[in-house]
Amino acid sequence: MLFQPNQAVVNRIWCQVLLEELHRFGVTEVCVAPGSRSTPLTLEADENPNLNLHTHFDERGLGFLALGLAKASQKPVAVVVTSGTAVANLLPAIAEAKLTGEKLVVLTADRPSELVGCGANQAIEQRGIYSSHVTASLELPSPALTTPLKWLLTSIDQVMNQQAENGSAVHINCPFPEPLYSNESKSLYQDYLEEVNRWRNHSSPYTSQILPNKTTSINVGEFAQHKGIVVVGSVTLTEAKKAKALAEKLGWPLLCDPQSGMRSPWAHYDIWLQNSEQAQALNECELVLQVGSRIVSKRLNQWIAEQVEQRDAQYHYLSPQRQRNNQSHLMQTHHVCDIEPWLEQVIDAIVPLSSSQAGWGERLTSLSTQVEELANLHLTTQSALSELGLALSVNQLPKSAQIFLGNSLFVRLVDMFSGVSDYSVFSNRGASGIDGLIATASGVIKASQQPTVVFIGDTSLLYDINSLALLSQQQTPVVVVVTNNDGGAIFDLLPVPQQQKQALYQMPHGFEFEHAAKQFKLNYVKPETLSHYQQSVNEHLLTGQGALIVEVQTPPEQASSQLKEFIQQVHAL
Repeated sequence: MLFQPNQAVVNRIWCQVLLEELHRFGVTEVCVAPGSRSTPLTLEADENPNLNLHTHFDERGLGFLALGLAKASQKPVAVVVTSGTAVANLLPAIAEAKLTGEKLVVLTADRPSELVGCGANQAIEQRGIYSSHVTASLELPSPALTTPLKWLLTSIDQVMNQQAENGSAVHINCPFPEPLYSNESKSLYQDYLEEVNRWRNHSSPYTSQILPNKTTSINVGEFAQHKGIVVVGSVTLTEAKKAKALAEKLGWPLLCDPQSGMRSPWAHYDIWLQNSEQAQALNECELVLQVGSRIVSKRLNQWIAEQVEQRDAQYHYLSPQRQRNNQSHLMQTHHVCDIEPWLEQVIDAIVPLSSSQAGWGERLTSLSTQVEELANLHLTTQSALSELGLALSVNQLPKSAQIFLGNSLFVRLVDMFSGVSDYSVFSNRGASGIDGLIATASGVIKASQQPTVVFIGDTSLLYDINSLALLSQQQTPVVVVVTNNDGGAIFDLLPVPQQQKQALYQMPHGFEFEHAAKQFKLNYVKPETLSHYQQSVNEHLLTGQGALIVEVQTPPEQASSQLKEFIQQVHAL
């Protein structure tokens, strides 16, 4: 009679080795959804004292929770799901990570190969399911004593080393034969475990790769010879401050995306760039240095393209990610390296510039000031709340708070009218989807433990309403500000067919969120004035705990009407 190993124990041994090796690559957080086929992964993650578990019943939300944890911690985060459509539900978060670089380690349980494609329950084709959206993938065989654990370790190391160099998600598919449950000890197969004893007695990965030093040579003289501009995109607040220091030393204008957490005297560029006569001075720019990716302003992206293609400006892009960030396919120098060391090197090496290069864009600051004075007319504390007034008040939040910006009309209003001054800012501006925003913010809050304000549109909140359950577990003060304009107000600014705009684009819903807050045991307030809004938000951030839903309800076309009127005023400057 053939020897029949205890499959459940062998499954657990493989998962113990897998998860321990992931920890040695920096994984400390594991996000788990319920499932039976994923039992070996779930129980071993729970048993490993070096791993912290986070749970969610919704796999789509779970993927975004992991994305938020990775975004704030800047470390790889593991995700464990069962087989079948649970695997498919992770794709939106993986697609976002591909574009923004967060490191997810996706561990999907699977049926063994003999149960795929033959009518077995909860079995779909999972091989290659994430296609090019992952940096690397590993299709494991079913755990077996005939497969050396040394092979398992070197295979894991291969994909994890690829992730260390290139970022984004990796996929490890894990087919587990039944039985999945057993009370037997792993010591049953002690000889099998002992083949990797040397690895078990150390704390480093089984194999390692020496990656090239992420610095590039810099021709400082090239910068000193030109009138330049620094554009700061989606970076950390510390990196943004370094970029600001470089711009100040060079005497160049500094244009800050709201995701940078910084403002500059050249704020509101998305507005004043629309006054081509007044903004003409900016066209003297001979070199654009963009620090970080994912610029919110379409108008700024268009200006960069015109400057490079029509006026022969040089275009330098600084990012540690190898993926191109060049939507207009311009002539570009991409410095693939860590941002802070590169900026520090240039700051140290740069010499004072001549007056023809330094300070050349200062006259544009007066235009920025005029736009700000016009905008502040909307900032009256006792009048009815508007999205424009809300955007203008962002910088009046407590400085102890961090900000998460959703992908609605509101992020564009912040970009145009307010910017963000000295706050850590998070967003999902890779694929810029409206899915998973609450879950991503929840991950950011779990990782940072900082008071947080989440700005989200009504349609976005409806999409991710399940993930409010994650906020019910928070003790850290969190305020979710939902701008409820009854559907997709962004379509008021786009040339969609007017006849179908409401029914097929805006899709008004008529819902409010008070009872959603009650469903998930969250506090709720619906302020009518800016002063009431600010009092509620600030009080909760400074003295409260857990989550507060703040619903700001405005007429559907109010923001777009105010914006169009404002642009006309800017043209008249």
